[in-house]
Amino acid sequence: MNQNGSFDPQSQNYCRFKERFIGEVVLHAEATMPGAEFTAMDNSCQALCHTLVMQNGLQPENTDISQSVLYTSIMGLLLVTDEKELQLGSGQVGLRNVGNTCFLNAIVQCLSHTRSLRDYCLLKVVYLQDKHSNQEPVLMNEFSNVLAGLWDCDGGETTVNPGKFYHIFKEAVPYFSGYSQQDAQEFLRFLLDRLHTEINRQTSKHPAVIEMKEPTCTRFRISEEAFAMWQRHLDRDDSKIVDLFSGQLQLSSLHCSVCSHYSNTFDVFCDLSLPIPKKSNYGRIVTLRECLDLFSQEENLDKEKTPMCERCNRHTKSTKRLTIQRFPRILVLHLNRFTMSRYSICKSTVSVSFPLTGLDMGPFGPVDCGPVLYDLYAVCNHSGTVNMGHYMAACRVEEGWCNYNDSCVSTISEEKLQSNQAYVLFYELKSCSISRK
Repeated sequence: MNQNGSFDPQSQNYCRFKERFIGEVVLHAEATMPGAEFTAMDNSCQALCHTLVMQNGLQPENTDISQSVLYTSIMGLLLVTDEKELQLGSGQVGLRNVGNTCFLNAIVQCLSHTRSLRDYCLLKVVYLQDKHSNQEPVLMNEFSNVLAGLWDCDGGETTVNPGKFYHIFKEAVPYFSGYSQQDAQEFLRFLLDRLHTEINRQTSKHPAVIEMKEPTCTRFRISEEAFAMWQRHLDRDDSKIVDLFSGQLQLSSLHCSVCSHYSNTFDVFCDLSLPIPKKSNYGRIVTLRECLDLFSQEENLDKEKTPMCERCNRHTKSTKRLTIQRFPRILVLHLNRFTMSRYSICKSTVSVSFPLTGLDMGPFGPVDCGPVLYDLYAVCNHSGTVNMGHYMAACRVEEGWCNYNDSCVSTISEEKLQSNQAYVLFYELKSCSISRK
């Protein structure tokens, strides 16, 4: 690894991998339609394809090997190939506050402990090979440099200056210019969007129109429609950010009481903003499950609020309920502590308890999807008021948990993670009983 945290493209390890696998398999995958034979590959690459098929849970015989499966798997092999060279420090390094930038520091620390994203950024050759655009990914490069400083194995620096990264980010998103207090969750959304744009694997802005057949079974209709909409999204937006953070939400499932037609609406999300129930008793602790229940509760719609049925063109009484149709690998839950009143913005100081391991999101997914378990690895906290506040991060490390307060890094017990300051929760998928197509 060189000084800027990337691997030398001239190294024997990287060149051997690139020439043997990327140079042959990817080019053939791009030129071959699904279902065709890879006749031009040599025996070693044929064996590689069969390995990739088996690792992706496909049948080894008479199976279409899609370009995306091959490409994603090959990039994964590159990570595994160079993982031994990726020497990491403890990650217990602070970030300098360069002008009321605690919101940035806290979120960057949380993303820094998103291991899959961290490794992807540190191996710069991967995202440079991944992106389709010819433009230099300036924000991604600087973000990777910050992560390289945070995970420097030499341990020479105890604090990293994110000033250049912040400057480039403000040029891309002028909304964050100035020294006023910013919202950490808004920063996270803008940052992931900009990083995705720079390393997007796709260029098409107009995905193909997908014609949906209408199966007799409503349950299969929803699943097939959701999958088709997800594929349509990937035709336009496909990156490591999407791989990790994007999920699919079924915004509504409206049932017309006149003609029995079902209408479904889907949307892609990178985080879920959860309402916090109001305390009925002073000092009562709210659970994360209560927030999720309130977020996804079924809503009865009157005729005046119901969209017109697309089949019979009538307004009828119906119900609406939010459901997670596709679970992301990294689940980001935003506890919406800031709410708008008639004249001002108020902050909720209700304590919300949340599980550190085994958060089951299955009840909020499709019917009979089974357990979908997540483990917590980072928390972005907010202390203070709306106008005078401060952000910090608590992240899981090998020895336990660390608190990141700008330049200061200290250990923290699991008991102290539970507080009324928790603002954004980062969970990693542990196990899922449903298929992730």
